[in-house]
Amino acid sequence: MQDILINWAPQETRVAIVENGAVQELHLERALERGHVGNIYTGRVARVLPGMQSAFVDIGLERAAFLHVADVHVAGAPPRSDNGNTPPTPIERLVFEGQALMVQVIKDAIGTKGARLSTQISIAGRLLVFLPQDDHIGISQKIGSHELREQLRTRMNRLAALPEGAGAPGGFILRTNAEEATDEELADDIAYLRKTWGAVRERGFSSPPGTLLHQDLSLVERVLRDLAHENTAAIRIDSKMQYDLLKAFGEVYTPTSVARLEHYKGERPIFDLFNIDAEVAKALARRVDLKSGGYLIIDQTEALTTIDVNTGGFVGARNFDDTIFKTNLEAAQAIARQLRLRNLGGIIIIDFIDMSREEHQNAVLAELRKQLARDRTKITVSGFTQLGLVEMTRKRTRESLAHMLCEPCPTCEGKGQIKTARSVCYDILREILREARQFNPKEFRVLASASVVEMLLDEESQHLAGLSDFIGKPISLKAEPFASPEQYDIVLM
Repeated sequence: MQDILINWAPQETRVAIVENGAVQELHLERALERGHVGNIYTGRVARVLPGMQSAFVDIGLERAAFLHVADVHVAGAPPRSDNGNTPPTPIERLVFEGQALMVQVIKDAIGTKGARLSTQISIAGRLLVFLPQDDHIGISQKIGSHELREQLRTRMNRLAALPEGAGAPGGFILRTNAEEATDEELADDIAYLRKTWGAVRERGFSSPPGTLLHQDLSLVERVLRDLAHENTAAIRIDSKMQYDLLKAFGEVYTPTSVARLEHYKGERPIFDLFNIDAEVAKALARRVDLKSGGYLIIDQTEALTTIDVNTGGFVGARNFDDTIFKTNLEAAQAIARQLRLRNLGGIIIIDFIDMSREEHQNAVLAELRKQLARDRTKITVSGFTQLGLVEMTRKRTRESLAHMLCEPCPTCEGKGQIKTARSVCYDILREILREARQFNPKEFRVLASASVVEMLLDEESQHLAGLSDFIGKPISLKAEPFASPEQYDIVLM
């Protein structure tokens, strides 16, 4: 069973999913940085790039958004085959510069990349996802047996049918929580989604490019729609105002979740109950300690994330092979949790400790897949490569926790390391020699951090004096409180 804790403040909403006393997922939404996934806009094509089979579309955000040909809806076109034998229509024949388009954000801007768009619109409800440009009924693969899915499909075809001549009915996908829904509940969701789409389309006809036509639910509301399920024991929120709003929303859209909703009135902050702020601090650290004494090293880069597994001080097993195997098994569980907690996406490379026995490799891979199966985000896992690495991908739709909460260090500028004081000293000596060949001042004054000045006066004083004699000019030093020890300035006096 899981508990969902909601910490609400006017500037920020934080949601933690807790299982067995441990935080499994953390979701944040800031009022000034609210994500755009699910939002529908009128956009204007700013540029078509045939070489990349994509286009940049202005939707009123800071950066132009990105539309790939695979995400362009083509009316009346047959679905593309899974094996890719049906070539897509070239992007230059589908859109043109200056064209107005209705688009939906499917991936938020990440780093330097703009948001990713689709013209294949979908609107999520409590039980269903509405596809206004489609006409098929899809069923979540997580729903029961083949027979049950076919029964649901038959019911949906009957409930979604429109009177002849009333227009296209649109398509629907049944969400997992629709498995036991009544006809009345499904019909209510169908009516709500069609009404919502009608309002979006109406605004789209009369709105200029850059207009927000439809905004997805807030994080607090998405807790009831997307995060709560039958294994949720309680949903606790620490704001009475938000509790009342969420209860009213739930009674209309998610009545099965309302009974689990609680207003937390405790004196201690709600996140202190499960030490969640400490867990957040750990989730921003590079090192993750395992209970056995082993540890993970997680490095996130622009292109991919690497996870290195180490035995550390674990010597609990009788032989070295068993020690490695048990450490890797524990690491597989921890890695799956860290991916969810940190919201790491894209390409992920895992370097488990080398295992000589194939059955150990298979067991570790099976444990990793078992733990990853709990993730609500799409994941693909490959087996061990020839180098003993596990390659996997996790769909990335929003910024990672580290990118949301942190920024590059102003001292090291994101490198994670800085030059030693001695290295900076030698940079300064080379720069003085370079400038002495071009200019003829009376004196060179070096402005540098205290540690660098101290080294020039002590350990490097002989080299400084030798340079002064060589160029025939005095060199004076002055300590300055620079932000970075690497910073310095040479003033010609």
